[in-house]
Amino acid sequence: MGHLFIAREEISRYLSDNRTKRKHSFVNVAILHHLSTPAVMPPAMSQISDPKIAFAYLRPACVLLTREPTVVNVETLKGQLKEVNDATLQQLQEYVLFPLRFVLKVPGAKKEQLVQSVTEAVSYVLENTCIHSWETLHDLFSELCLCLSSSADPGKPADTSEELKSAVLRCLDALLHAAYGDIVFKLFEPIMLPGLGAAVSLLLALGEKEKSRDIQTAALKCLQALTLQCDCTQEHVVPSSEERCSVGSAMASFLPGITMATARIITGDLRQGHAVTVRAIKVWSRTVELVMEDVQLQSTESYKTPSADLGRIGQLIVLRTPEWVKNTAGKLSVLLKKIISCTSAHQHWRVRVAMVELADHLLAKCSHSLTDCVGSLLEALVGAINDVEPRVRERCEVALREVSQRNQRCSGSSGTQTFTDILSENLHSLATSLPRLMRTSDDQKKLFVLNVFLGYLKILGPLVSVVLNSAAHLERISKALMQVLELDVMDVRIVEERSYAAVEMSTGSHDSYTTHTQRKHFLYFTDEKIFSVLMEICRTLGYYGNIYLLTDHLLDLYCQSSVYRKQAAMVLNETVRGAAGIAVADQSQGLETKVRESPATQEDIKAAAVSIIEEYTSLNNWHLITVSEETDRDRQDQQLLSPSRLLSISNSDVGNSNTSSLKVIPSSSTSASTIHQLNSNIWQLCIQLEGIACCAQALGRDFRPLLMTSLYPVLEKAGEETLLVSQAGLSSMWDISKACGYASLKELINENSDYLLNDISLNLQRLSQHPQAPRVLTVMLTHSDCSLLPLVGDIVQDVLTALDLSYERTAALFCSVLHALMKALARLFPSTCSRTSKSTSYRQRSSDQEDLSIRQFLLNYCKQKELAEGIGIEDDYNTEDQEVPPTECEDVEDTGSPDVKAELPSHLSITKDVMERCIHLLSDPSLRLRLKVLDVLELCVQVLSERENEVLPMAHRCWPALLQRLTTDDPLAVLRAFRVLCVLGETCGDFVRRRVSKEVLPKLSASLARQAPISAKAGPVYTHTLAYKLQLAVLQGLGSLCQRLDLAEADLDVVCEACLPYLSSRQPIRLQEACLNVFRHLIQVDPDTFWFTLNELHCPSSYIPHHPDLLPVQLNGTGRPRDEFSDNVFKLLKEEFGSVTETVN
Repeated sequence: MGHLFIAREEISRYLSDNRTKRKHSFVNVAILHHLSTPAVMPPAMSQISDPKIAFAYLRPACVLLTREPTVVNVETLKGQLKEVNDATLQQLQEYVLFPLRFVLKVPGAKKEQLVQSVTEAVSYVLENTCIHSWETLHDLFSELCLCLSSSADPGKPADTSEELKSAVLRCLDALLHAAYGDIVFKLFEPIMLPGLGAAVSLLLALGEKEKSRDIQTAALKCLQALTLQCDCTQEHVVPSSEERCSVGSAMASFLPGITMATARIITGDLRQGHAVTVRAIKVWSRTVELVMEDVQLQSTESYKTPSADLGRIGQLIVLRTPEWVKNTAGKLSVLLKKIISCTSAHQHWRVRVAMVELADHLLAKCSHSLTDCVGSLLEALVGAINDVEPRVRERCEVALREVSQRNQRCSGSSGTQTFTDILSENLHSLATSLPRLMRTSDDQKKLFVLNVFLGYLKILGPLVSVVLNSAAHLERISKALMQVLELDVMDVRIVEERSYAAVEMSTGSHDSYTTHTQRKHFLYFTDEKIFSVLMEICRTLGYYGNIYLLTDHLLDLYCQSSVYRKQAAMVLNETVRGAAGIAVADQSQGLETKVRESPATQEDIKAAAVSIIEEYTSLNNWHLITVSEETDRDRQDQQLLSPSRLLSISNSDVGNSNTSSLKVIPSSSTSASTIHQLNSNIWQLCIQLEGIACCAQALGRDFRPLLMTSLYPVLEKAGEETLLVSQAGLSSMWDISKACGYASLKELINENSDYLLNDISLNLQRLSQHPQAPRVLTVMLTHSDCSLLPLVGDIVQDVLTALDLSYERTAALFCSVLHALMKALARLFPSTCSRTSKSTSYRQRSSDQEDLSIRQFLLNYCKQKELAEGIGIEDDYNTEDQEVPPTECEDVEDTGSPDVKAELPSHLSITKDVMERCIHLLSDPSLRLRLKVLDVLELCVQVLSERENEVLPMAHRCWPALLQRLTTDDPLAVLRAFRVLCVLGETCGDFVRRRVSKEVLPKLSASLARQAPISAKAGPVYTHTLAYKLQLAVLQGLGSLCQRLDLAEADLDVVCEACLPYLSSRQPIRLQEACLNVFRHLIQVDPDTFWFTLNELHCPSSYIPHHPDLLPVQLNGTGRPRDEFSDNVFKLLKEEFGSVTETVN
């Protein structure tokens, strides 16, 4: 492009020549012949319309300005000019401009403020008059360019104030608009190329380098006006075809400089503001349109040989030959791609609209000359079809519609087909480069490329099905989506997260649950907007494409290789939703406005959904290993799902299946399975669960018949231990429930419980072949209500029978079912009886303190002293020793008819049966199983608590095994067992008092006393140890246990001695808080004793009796210096006994 630039020396010479002409252009004597003429004041009117009066009024100011060129005189003339109307001012234009131009032509340095005032006055004249003289236009044009240029380097802008530059640019813009008739076209004659080049260079430099946005915008607007492309509201000269051709030929010399400079402005710093960028886009597009217009290039005038008389100026003339046009189009294509990449995702909508208009204008006027740019221009339009701003979308729709109509007019009846071919080829090309662009571009570029892809599909509209009939297009588009949607499955947290309580969570609304769902992570993008556009692409393909063709092709990809399986499933899911019209805007903006010619029917969608669900839930794709650690339950599941067993279920299908399909990992290879493979399996199951939900959404209530085959597998995965799979299963249940018209998961399960329970019953009889059946029952129990209980009764008996027959292999699996069952019963039948200790009721302190007589106090004291010495207590002990716990077969309430026992409610009968099994399983070697059994046992006690004659015999039977867990088991088991003990204490109170006193408290107290010194010296890491958790659990439950059981004074002393060290401020904070809670409960049992105990440890104040005959109260804690126990003792005394500073009466 170097030969196309303006010769710099020619421009400099032109500017220098004009600068020297200032000295000789005017004869000063000629302008002073009326200096002595007096001024004539105008009559009182709004504006002067008489030329003679106006001349007499303006002449003194003009003469004075010529004699004394000062700012004041310029302002005076400018003020007087406003008193003259436009028609009169037009007649006096030359006379008025003379002194103003004279000020500019006076040689030597001038003040900037004077030049600014002069240009403002000239602007006023030009804005209200027209220029009829070429000499005036030429001279003013040259003088204004000289005001902008530097005297040292004429090719660069002068270093003047922003106000002066702004005034000169405004004046130059007014001059170009004031040029009347044909004289403006003389600016574009070959002889004017140096002057025109000087102006273009100055305006481009100001537009690119100036810091002021207003000056940048004004300079670019002047450049638009200079090329006769101004878009303001004023009237403009409309050139004929020959005149437009001559302007285009002149501007061809400056096309490289203009396009490169404006491209730099467009792609420059965003801080320059959208107005500058928009104006630069307009200059770029209008200049290219002017020079590369198809109509001009078809004329022979565009490459006529210049005259030899021009000399060196002839070197600046560009001949627009076909070769030049081809080369220029290739270079403009490079600039255009750069501009589109920077503006297509610009944050301001006006810039994006300007880009759409650029593409529209160039496609309308230069489609033949800019053949290399047509693809990029069309891509820019297509990319804007999905813009978030409605005004951008509307302008884009209009442009695309015009493009389509022009192609139809140009090609006759085959126009649409031709345009379809262009779009389909562009779509194929983009699909080919899509994986590379997604790997190498930034997120903004990726989003634009995907919007272009989506735009092509929307423009093609119903013709998408025609394009997809091409095997090349279908293969390329599907493979591109497979590569782009590749998941990142290396996150170790996916495998580690477990859902032991996942099925119990989120029994509320679907919205509250979906907030916890893990989002997918992809290899080639992170922005959620990109994923949304990709999903919309898939839905659009399903909406306009042939659902049978797409389903078959994507299922082939799904089965071909495990590499594409997850991506193919994602595309399939959204394709089905798109075929049903879900989340798809029915708009074909480019070729046609009609909707789909043959939309997919419900039967079509149902057929596709059936084939998809069958493939998803097939043996090889549904029962995938999702855990790596060798737990008992995992080993059982893997053994039950071994290939030999699977063959017995599926006959010969598994053996004949495609060898590339993902098979279940046998137990022998579990240790070799990688995190990558496990994560891949987890995500595959999640996506397949989403797919079943998508099919339900697409079919709505028509999906109900398919629940017989699809609901059971979904419930199966909702009971998975892997958190992600369980969440996906529950989310799928919610979507299915909503799509099928069920109000909640409870209604979904209850309405379909008959065949679900039938499948569970059959599968429990063949548990080795269907090890997941208990999980389905677990999910059903979790999300149902008591109406399901009569139907579940037989199933529970089947579970218990199966547990009795093979507890070695199935105990862990069935314990989860029993836990879910008991949790459901505890939720559905909450305990109504609140058990409180009978003997402690009178000891509860009321807020109103009663006055105690000294006599009664002494009598009570004597009685308590005798009891402490053993006097009168023998009868109580004998009575307690003779108590025999009631047996199972005794019914205390039915003493009148011992042979007839009232039938228990079904939920209590089930609970008793479950508790029987728990008693036997409490001694199982597996720690995990013992923990689960203890959880179940706790729930059983809660459910049976309303029937004392039932819960007491069962508590008696389970006590030996529970005692072993409390005293000689793993610390984790001790924690759970102590929780069960606390529940027993609440429900069985007096029944377990002696057992706890003799067999439990001594060991727990000894354990607390032994650990106290260790925890007092330990650092912050100690709070993460199992010993700390055991201490905390015992302290948190010990106080309420003592209060519920109403323990004797000796037992309370043991507890007090064990807990006192935990009042130390050296203990961890939570242990101190738990210990304070223990003492709060103990004070409720015996306030006097523990008031004394605390004051013996630390007495914050002395107690003075109210009568001098009484001896002073002497406590060991009185006067003791502040120590580690002081703070907590003071807190307890203040909370439980009021202000410690009061004097005791």
